[in-house]
Amino acid sequence: MSSLYGDDTPAEVKNAKGLHLITMSTPNGQKVQIMLEELKEVYPDFDWTTSFVNIMTNDQKKDWFLRLDPNGRIPVLVDNTQSPPFCVMETSAELLYLLKFADKNDTFGFKDEYERSQALQWLFFWHGSGAPYQGQVNHFNKFAAEKIPYAINRFKNETLRVYGVLEIQLSGKYTGEPKEYLAGNGKGKYSVADIGTWPWVKGWSFSGFTDEDMKPFPHLLKWIDRIAERPAVKKGVGEKYNLPK
Repeated sequence: MSSLYGDDTPAEVKNAKGLHLITMSTPNGQKVQIMLEELKEVYPDFDWTTSFVNIMTNDQKKDWFLRLDPNGRIPVLVDNTQSPPFCVMETSAELLYLLKFADKNDTFGFKDEYERSQALQWLFFWHGSGAPYQGQVNHFNKFAAEKIPYAINRFKNETLRVYGVLEIQLSGKYTGEPKEYLAGNGKGKYSVADIGTWPWVKGWSFSGFTDEDMKPFPHLLKWIDRIAERPAVKKGVGEKYNLPK
């Protein structure tokens, strides 16, 4: 047995074959859940298994999990086709791993290097500049024991600023050409850039933003609705990924 696994590793994890996802259906978990479901739509023989951890009970801080991801964050992707099994942490790295090894036609990426660069720029933009801010909005607005107005307002304002950057890109404010998706020539193409961004942004209401807050972002709101209609997206955020009772 690989040193990644021990007696404390859940059986469904250490006995998994092929690709195995360890997740909880948070925005970060949903990124990879959606990517897997999208790949299944395009490549019917593509498959994986899934197990769940409850981050509210700190399952992800146990030794068995930390051997897979020392950062103790979900989701984790384990590729058991490799010997020893290969672990991938961080959602953007997981999306790019799946793009590299499972999407032979670059359905969710780009063959053109400049379009590929665009996708990476927007994927990394949200990973580094969007998710951390909106995550802090959720923490201070929803879960913190003490409500700290300065912290709430700071992270809300920064998240709205980032929404404004996405709005600039989608509206074509400086190019004169509105886009349907974040990366790619012309109107763009649905890609890992969108998959890595959408699960967070679609939760604007949960984060405490109002309709009035979102009025400056009409193209962003249309983008949210456009992606929400994809069958694989519905599966990736659906009941299939609810924590087992």
